[in-house]
Amino acid sequence: MTGLDGTRAAAAVVTLHCSLGSGRQWTKLAGALGGTPFMAPDISGYGVAACGRDWPRTLEGEIARLEPWLAKARGPIHLVGHSYGGAIVFRLATASHYAHRIRSLTLIEPVLPTLLRDGSADTRLYDRFARIAQVVSQDIFDGAVLEAVEAFTAFWAGSGPREQFSPSGRLRMIEQAGKLPYDFNAALDLDGVAATARALRVPTLLVSGGLSPYVTQRIVAKLAAIIDGAEMRHLPAAGHMLPVTHAERVNPEILRHIWRAEELAKLEFAAGAGPTEAAAAAAQPAGSARPHLVFRRGFN
Repeated sequence: MTGLDGTRAAAAVVTLHCSLGSGRQWTKLAGALGGTPFMAPDISGYGVAACGRDWPRTLEGEIARLEPWLAKARGPIHLVGHSYGGAIVFRLATASHYAHRIRSLTLIEPVLPTLLRDGSADTRLYDRFARIAQVVSQDIFDGAVLEAVEAFTAFWAGSGPREQFSPSGRLRMIEQAGKLPYDFNAALDLDGVAATARALRVPTLLVSGGLSPYVTQRIVAKLAAIIDGAEMRHLPAAGHMLPVTHAERVNPEILRHIWRAEELAKLEFAAGAGPTEAAAAAAQPAGSARPHLVFRRGFN
């Protein structure tokens, strides 16, 4: 993408966090990027965006809520997403009007469970995810918020040690747990993930941890096999919160990936070709999987 004077527009890095998190989880990455334009907005329902109850139930709705932030990025975009934020940036890179501007994509254990619903042995992993989604959502509908948070954090702890939260941190999670059914709903609503990933032509980095739930480890492995030219990094001793707990290992990989994409874009710019315009035309938008929604009662 070029400016009116024919010069290349500066690329911005946009990061999206996990459920029950906030944009603050990317503080170290922001520091490592130096003066690169950087945005770490809070996803609806969390951080400064926690107010209100009219939250989106689809990834498209999440993208619409992020529009004021995304509109600030005038040039190409490097997307980085973790967990639920990874699902949102996957959708951004493949089926939004921003898709043609994506210069690189980093997915850290993205929550794309419908990729596992393919009739193979992975279906049992999808079923397990759908069950925990229903348990957490039902607890919240019943007013058992503390139990919902316990079940949610226990699931994402995987085979690693249970994270010890400060009293203020646990209180924040309890206060914001009402958004969790919406996040599960949006993740389980997305279908056509494999076809969409297969058509992706954006430089993609995939990251996983060996102590994470096997659901997300398997999602990363399948995406790595599907996405053309994707790079994969696996940290055996890391859990699902690896962009926070293992930032010293994860951030250098993200930086290298971004710089490589920038070098590639320079070559394409010099040759007179747009960096990612072909990706938007090639990508097949993922559709709806509405029979698999987790909402059972309490919402219209």
